[in-house]
Amino acid sequence: MSKQCFSDCLIEEFDRGLRTLTKASRDTLRNNPAEMLEEQALSEKEIELSGRLMRINHAGEIAAQGLYHGQALTAKNDTTLKQMRISAKEEEDHLAWCEQRLNELQTPRSLISPLWYLGSYAIGATAGLFGDHWSLGFVAATEDQVEKHLDSHLTKFPSQDQKSRAIIEKMKQDEQHHGQAARDLGGKQLPAPVQKTMQLVSKVMTTGAYWI
Repeated sequence: MSKQCFSDCLIEEFDRGLRTLTKASRDTLRNNPAEMLEEQALSEKEIELSGRLMRINHAGEIAAQGLYHGQALTAKNDTTLKQMRISAKEEEDHLAWCEQRLNELQTPRSLISPLWYLGSYAIGATAGLFGDHWSLGFVAATEDQVEKHLDSHLTKFPSQDQKSRAIIEKMKQDEQHHGQAARDLGGKQLPAPVQKTMQLVSKVMTTGAYWI
């Protein structure tokens, strides 16, 4: 790669990350699954709980963008690269939906969103260096964890908060699809110690985003 190409790549990646973290409005492939639902009355405590849970999910979508962008950077073949970009675009829908719901709940984003993005970008790019099969395996393992995480949130949202629930349900369906797509492309199962480390990192992120 020439110095000019490398420089252009760095600028493009910086711009992509900046837009992920700061863009005020986003174009989406699909409509928000909650847009036709009426807002139900929530108490102050219920609004606070829903807002904190959605902030976690928003932070997770910031991290997902970093992960897919990093993996796309080091993907070895066009098929893997294409799938990474498709998944990243669908995850951008999730990001937009979470942002819309945060605005409705008047809940601020996580103050450390840049950390989630940069950390995930580095992890994704590193995973890609080990080869596409391991990188895809990392995607599959990540999506499995996210699915379990979303399931747990569905038990925590106030029962009358149908708008947040509709968003999470659709996100869960997409995560299942992304994980299966990665496995279908040859993603390898990650060693148990790696999966345990991923769970620990996820716990740190969700706890941090809940409070900050």
